[in-house]
Amino acid sequence: MVLLAIVAATLATGIGSVWVAALLMRAGLGGKEGTQHLLSLAAGALLATAFMHLLPEAFESQAGAHDLFATLLVGVVFFFLLDKAELWHHGHEHNHGTQGHAHAHHVHERGPGLAGHHGHGHGHTHASRPAGGWTLLAGDSVHCFGDGVLIASAFVADIRLGLVAAVSVLAHEVPHHIGDLAVLQQTSASRRMALVKVSLAGAVTAIGGLVGYFLVAQLHDWLPYFLAVASSSFIYVALADLIPQLQKRLSARETTLQILWLAGGMGVVVVLSGLAHAH
Repeated sequence: MVLLAIVAATLATGIGSVWVAALLMRAGLGGKEGTQHLLSLAAGALLATAFMHLLPEAFESQAGAHDLFATLLVGVVFFFLLDKAELWHHGHEHNHGTQGHAHAHHVHERGPGLAGHHGHGHGHTHASRPAGGWTLLAGDSVHCFGDGVLIASAFVADIRLGLVAAVSVLAHEVPHHIGDLAVLQQTSASRRMALVKVSLAGAVTAIGGLVGYFLVAQLHDWLPYFLAVASSSFIYVALADLIPQLQKRLSARETTLQILWLAGGMGVVVVLSGLAHAH
């Protein structure tokens, strides 16, 4: 039952987020203002999931608070170092890329996974390649694999917790995939081919979910620490990647909308959690 739920949730998250991103772009909602709203929604959902669900679940175990806080700290530092390494990698790649073919593409959002992550945010750049953005897709696949492991960890702890985590991951993947599709549509033969490529990368989330299920099942005593690492990932994405993109001088109306979307992300998690518990 849990394994089937993980497979279904990771497929829905990995591929569903790509199709939602494509639909938003087709509807004209993938522009700057629409993306800002999505980033606010995603930040609220990730913070609420980490602080109201993943961490409480971890602390209800027999693991000591000191050890869990230490794991949370190490996790945040780990994702920071991973971020720095990725920035260096893309800067190096851009400076030494194929002559005459490297152009910078701003993408919307970045989110680390447990196994690794790739550049899709902070305003840093991808090198666009004639081969169709395979470098971007490779990094996207690694990131999606990490998301799958995180979702599986939450499902093993509690199916309802896994559902909340999956929805939060989906929320923060949508603006990221808008960026991926924007880049690949310029290097692929057609928009449909770009959608197929990103969908295949998103499907790797299910592979990560399967690996995560068997990994966590074998190391069940370490589950609270897996949840703490998942929390550190969500917190880092929200505070280091999403919210800084929202910290701009805006009008009173735009600021109000930003806060409402942020609160809406938290509200979605709270409502979803309540419905799951009631069920």
